[in-house]
Amino acid sequence: MITGTKQPPQKKKKTDSLFTRINKWLHLWLGLVSGIIVLIVCITACIWVFNEEITGLLEPETKIEKQDKAVLTPSQLNAIATRLYPGKAISYAMYQQGRTINVFLKDPKEKERRSGGVTLKVNPYTGKIVSAVERKKGEADFFRFILNGHRFLWMPYKIGRPIVNYATLVFVVLLITGLIWWYPKKWNKSTRDKSFKIKWGASFKRVNLDLHNVLGFYSLLFLLAIALTGMVYGIRWYSEGLYWITTGGEKLTEFKRLESDSLQAKKTYKPEQAMDAAWKKVVVRHQKSVGFYYSFPDTAEAKSTIDIRVYPSPGQFYNNVGYTFDQHTLKELKSDDIYSSSYADAGFGGKLRKMNYDIHVGSILGFPGKVMAFLASLIGASLPITGFLIWYGRKFKKKGTKSKNPEQLNTTKNIKAKAPVPEKELREEVIHS
Repeated sequence: MITGTKQPPQKKKKTDSLFTRINKWLHLWLGLVSGIIVLIVCITACIWVFNEEITGLLEPETKIEKQDKAVLTPSQLNAIATRLYPGKAISYAMYQQGRTINVFLKDPKEKERRSGGVTLKVNPYTGKIVSAVERKKGEADFFRFILNGHRFLWMPYKIGRPIVNYATLVFVVLLITGLIWWYPKKWNKSTRDKSFKIKWGASFKRVNLDLHNVLGFYSLLFLLAIALTGMVYGIRWYSEGLYWITTGGEKLTEFKRLESDSLQAKKTYKPEQAMDAAWKKVVVRHQKSVGFYYSFPDTAEAKSTIDIRVYPSPGQFYNNVGYTFDQHTLKELKSDDIYSSSYADAGFGGKLRKMNYDIHVGSILGFPGKVMAFLASLIGASLPITGFLIWYGRKFKKKGTKSKNPEQLNTTKNIKAKAPVPEKELREEVIHS
């Protein structure tokens, strides 16, 4: 008995849900729009993470073996600096144990913070000048150039800064939508291999797709931490909202610069005496600290203060302690903002805010953390590139992708020849046979 040929069942075309389509659309177009910004921000982040280590390697002469004697006082530094550059005044000095003291001098008439000036590297015990670099206004060293690109794309600050801030916010959305797109609908050996392994022996397109998906997944948490802490410095509503949530409803107080009592000018301390006295007060309290930053008061400005910040741990900033003194009376001035309070006395939200920079650069976990931040940033820089190549390969496929090989054409003809015979012709064939 002869029956008609059974047609193979046709597979139903899978259609994505509305949520999935929106998620893919957001990931695609937000990625294309912000890709070049994310690339620049991540590449500059990779370099900045190790700025101290790289500087130390490139400037071995700045390494000074620790000695069992006191380092130079602020007044001694001031005497050395003004003798070499009589027309300039010390703005601030930075000391890290085992290194030279970095002293920055500028024109006392120049009020801008990033004005040109001279940077001296001074032996903390002998006062010997290890190096002196003079820069004009607007000039920047290599790492300042890198930081400027990271923060505002080397554009005017008021234009570039918001672009970087909101591109970072877009990057957070990209990471979340990417995770949703990456997550397989069904878990089996095949999907696990595609999701967690890179198939190095496959075609370029497949390897590129794996680099985007797999490396993106492995770096996701690190990139989120870096991006979320970065937005604290630029997006005010986000910064205040995060603080409000992490502190259980506390309002983030604004930073206010403290002022000396101008009515007491020249009544108690001379500027050099006040700076030394404030320095000694702080050093006695923190004899085991490894780093100090101290800004000298502007003697032409009666309200200017003495600011000293102490860094107890090498390479970390979260537990620093800040002091502000009246330059005329040496009275210790207090502020109620979170950055002026000590880490030990802060609550969870306050501690998290003080750790923000260390989390951002990975130093919260020491050197291994900085390595992880470097690798995560490097992967972050690769994501716009691999993502663009995926989109370009799908959007602009070559028109001649269908093979014109004669053997394949013959195969196609044979397949067509073996197509099911219509029922009427089949009955006639049976009768005539």
